Amino acid sequence: MSGIVLIVCFVIAIILMIWLISRVGVHPFIAIMLISLLLAIVAGIDLVKIPGIIGDGFSGIFKSIGIVIIFGALIGMALEKTGAALKLADMVVKCIGEKHPEMAMLIMGWIVGIPVFCDSGFVVLDPIRRAIREKIHASPVGMAVALSGGLYTSHVFVPPTPGPIAAAGLIGVGGNLLLVIIIGVVVSIPVLIAAYLYARYIGNKITLKDETNSTQKSYDELIKEYGKLPSSFLSLAPIFAPIILMALGSIVKIAGLKGAIANFLLFLGSPVIALGIGVVFAVWLLFDTGKIKEFNAMTNETLKLVGPILFITAAGGVLGKVITAAGFVEFMKANAHIIGSVGIFFPFLISAIIKTAQGSSTVALTTTASIMGLFTDQTSMMTALGLTTQMGAALTVMAIAAGAMTVSHANDSYFWVVTNFSEMTPEQGYKTQTTLTLIMGIVGIITVWIASLILL
Repeated sequence: MSGIVLIVCFVIAIILMIWLISRVGVHPFIAIMLISLLLAIVAGIDLVKIPGIIGDGFSGIFKSIGIVIIFGALIGMALEKTGAALKLADMVVKCIGEKHPEMAMLIMGWIVGIPVFCDSGFVVLDPIRRAIREKIHASPVGMAVALSGGLYTSHVFVPPTPGPIAAAGLIGVGGNLLLVIIIGVVVSIPVLIAAYLYARYIGNKITLKDETNSTQKSYDELIKEYGKLPSSFLSLAPIFAPIILMALGSIVKIAGLKGAIANFLLFLGSPVIALGIGVVFAVWLLFDTGKIKEFNAMTNETLKLVGPILFITAAGGVLGKVITAAGFVEFMKANAHIIGSVGIFFPFLISAIIKTAQGSSTVALTTTASIMGLFTDQTSMMTALGLTTQMGAALTVMAIAAGAMTVSHANDSYFWVVTNFSEMTPEQGYKTQTTLTLIMGIVGIITVWIASLILL
């Protein structure tokens, strides 16, 4: 099959996949697996080889990042259930002060959104937003937009949220999550600034239908309602202990240190072990708050939550294997002068199209990453684009993440969480949440592009 026909088949496959997910209502796992099989057959791959390709693509994901995703989700669930997420929020408010409510909401959301899903994070933190608004009469819309933007930024850019972890694994940089975290934090800064400025702007432009002060509790009363919150140390440890351990491992690796101590630090700094230690701190957190008896139920809830993500990610791995086996990349390499001109914008555009069409940022992250393939694979899209270094891979994850937030609208569950809890109409939601995510996505990819000019 000629290269042009392959590309046409690929485009049709993506359109069909989006249609199945967004219009027909087929679960993304089934849709991606079905499209992978059909694409393999249409592309002319030997029928005998197809089952092996499917098996390799599926199992490879679980082997590389499955445990990491589960551990990250367990940490997030523990922070949410024990009130540690509220403790983190309380620390932010005390540091920034209530005189800067949008800034407090933004940073609060960004920190809590690192381990906690943005949907859950908004539900957990919205009472604090309402209480602060009750106390200082700030714009409820501006605060809601800032909180949404902060949560969404870390949700797509910063591991251990499952989406960026999965994308990093599919691209081949999952073993160096510290690099992805650092680049994610750097890219987050301009995105957060844009979200803050837009929150300040739109907060003065939109008036809710009913702005009566429905919250009767003060901010301090709200915090006390949750009982004794965990200590600052235990609230921070499950997040920052893994980051510190991965940093130590990276330092040892870069310095080329040898010996028993160096090997031990490398062991502790591997993502699986580092996040496993984060889970140990999460268990300590459960003990400290008297909720250790809920650990089993919490684990079951976490597995139910991340199960679909793992299977969708694994299906994305199958699609990536099919794309490689079908010979798409050879055509891309032959036309590298065209593809190369798009560069880092290519994964952003693919991710943004998938996100806008079907609504899920996680599906956009994993599907686009599977299309790009491993940066070490000579037959991958990454090679065709010349993104063959770890830094190039990390920036590709960021480009995909920027696309995965562009844009949130009516087919995205987060859109409805933000609008409903903020008591906005759908029309107001488009003016706030949808426009916000468009601005954030554009600022994100411009930041990634500028970083690529400097770092690549």
